Amino acid sequence: MATLFTRIISGELPGRFVWKDDHCVAFLTIAPLRPGHTLVVPRAEVDHWLDLDPALAAHLMTVAQSVGRAVKDAFPCRKVGLMIAGIEVPHVHLHVTPIESLVDMDFANQDKHAKAADLDAAAAKLRAALRARGHAEVAE
Repeated sequence: MATLFTRIISGELPGRFVWKDDHCVAFLTIAPLRPGHTLVVPRAEVDHWLDLDPALAAHLMTVAQSVGRAVKDAFPCRKVGLMIAGIEVPHVHLHVTPIESLVDMDFANQDKHAKAADLDAAAAKLRAALRARGHAEVAE
């Protein structure tokens, strides 16, 4: 059975994509820890990051760095946090989140009632920041 993320990637479910390439995508989570919280997800269904092909793992990290730089541009913050938890959806995903402190990476603080308009605005800001950095992989 396809994972939730595979269904988003295929267009079966909606997603606010900011990055698309042949190996992965990045889209905003619907329950952000902070505005700009983005998931970098391989197209391949791999449950655990330890099982990723090393080349794909390296690519995901490179994309996460590119997205992270754009997150920092679009959402001024002290740091950009990166986490691979993998508990909630059995499909590898890297959480790229603007943070001020470690508390900002606590999933108890998710905004489970984020407004669609706020998520759309965050995605637009992030796409603009990625374009400003010269990335052709920006999702439309």
